[in-house]
Amino acid sequence: MLRDIRKQYEFASFNENDAEKDAIKQFRKWLDDALQSEQKEPTAMVLSTVDNNLQPHSRVVLLKDLTEEGLFFYSNYESNKANQLHTNNRVAVLFFWESLERQVRFTGIVEKISEEASSEYFASRPIDSQLGAWASPQSRTIASKSILDESFDHFKQQFGSHIPKPPHWGGYLIRPKTIEFWQGRPNRMHDRLLYTKSENNEWTISRLAP
Repeated sequence: MLRDIRKQYEFASFNENDAEKDAIKQFRKWLDDALQSEQKEPTAMVLSTVDNNLQPHSRVVLLKDLTEEGLFFYSNYESNKANQLHTNNRVAVLFFWESLERQVRFTGIVEKISEEASSEYFASRPIDSQLGAWASPQSRTIASKSILDESFDHFKQQFGSHIPKPPHWGGYLIRPKTIEFWQGRPNRMHDRLLYTKSENNEWTISRLAP
């Protein structure tokens, strides 16, 4: 039965003496660990948004860059998530790395990046992914799967191998306000360190009870 499933977390611990003072530096260390581990999708993150009716929505997107400013991802600007981000730019993000028994939770503010930066990234994508950005009316209702195949073939014939970035597609930057690092521990006595960003852009660290 589901209620009988148990796992004892014993991989590591996470203490204040081991923590970087800067939350982004600490996240980069854990991300590097995930990239070098057996984790299948180390850059996968659950992005949560809120719509006009205050209904939360979550989906998995891929982290595509990390800087001192925050997290970068890309999307169709006409998708449901984009409409929700336009209405409410407050977001939450969750990374879960099962093999390391770790999760990281972000809260923050999202904003669009520049057209130039979006175009630069778009040009680095595989051609089929570029075509997919044109072919799919993301989040819209479609009559059948064949419509997507036909649309893909249409844009493939139209653009050939030189595909411009769609005007309705681009990147977002999440500027974090809080970052919580969770390390699984035995007997559910997990380590939780919360970094909170102050108005002068300094991080304070607090320990939370599991």
